[in-house]
Amino acid sequence: MSRTIVVTGGATGIGRAVAERFVAGGDEVVITGRRPDVLEKAAADLGVRAMVCDGTDPVQVQRLADELPAQFDVLVNNAGGNTDFSEPEAGDLAQLRANWLANLEANLLTAVLTTTALAPKIADGGSVIHLGSIAAMKGRGSYGASKAALATYNLDVATELGPRGITSNVVAPGFTAETEFFQGQLSDTRRATLIQETLTKRAGTPADIAETIWYLASPGARYLTGQTLHVNGGALTTR
Repeated sequence: MSRTIVVTGGATGIGRAVAERFVAGGDEVVITGRRPDVLEKAAADLGVRAMVCDGTDPVQVQRLADELPAQFDVLVNNAGGNTDFSEPEAGDLAQLRANWLANLEANLLTAVLTTTALAPKIADGGSVIHLGSIAAMKGRGSYGASKAALATYNLDVATELGPRGITSNVVAPGFTAETEFFQGQLSDTRRATLIQETLTKRAGTPADIAETIWYLASPGARYLTGQTLHVNGGALTTR
């Protein structure tokens, strides 16, 4: 039976791959994003519904909640990314503060606002899946800290929604090619290093991450909740 899936930041990269995977499975998909032109093109390419929404804006998030169907099945909190690839000048605490707040807004508060606003419409037995990062474990400044906070927030969501049979998990990718994450600043040397750190000796792809998210929303994952699943080719191993 067809489900309805909401994917934030669904126009490019991992979000687009996630939307494409659910469409391939016969589901109806709604993608959100901040850039209307990019969003509409992706929606036309994939055959999904597009809704413009900046997940850091409470007014836009509430509008999204009001305009969605009365019930949907899966929420994928994919919106976010590293907002800060530059270091402030020494002693510039105001800029340092701004940099940290920007990453917390992009990667934590988007998920908090969206999940809180949309939770009443998630069907019992549904799924919430957040996009985390290997940086939460390896430490990457404000970006890593924001993703670590997201993993902790996931525990609250799993606890709150668990009695309704709704699972909540984090998928934490390692280096994933074919995305806008590095904003054109990834050197060939750094790329080679990131690949060498994996056990599989290849970069991840958006499809790799999408398949894990697809599994977490499947009937086979109904007893899996409150977890962080690391998808990184072995660049980070756990016990």
